[in-house]
Amino acid sequence: MNTSNRPSPITALLQDTIREAVEAEQETYLTLERATGLARASIMRFVRGTQSLRLDMADRLAAYFNLELRPARKKR
Repeated sequence: MNTSNRPSPITALLQDTIREAVEAEQETYLTLERATGLARASIMRFVRGTQSLRLDMADRLAAYFNLELRPARKKR
């Protein structure tokens, strides 16, 4: 069992990808709140790195930004 406060590598990658999408899109937090149903404060804390995302939150933001989680292609 992982007892550290660090997220797993896959969780960290997912959160980094969503964080980059939020920052790159430059949507207002109010727009994101209305479109996703997530509280502005939660989105802001996530972007600042003071709060992690629950899976349902990540799913809503990923859907909004049209992000897809899929297995990477194997290198040949």
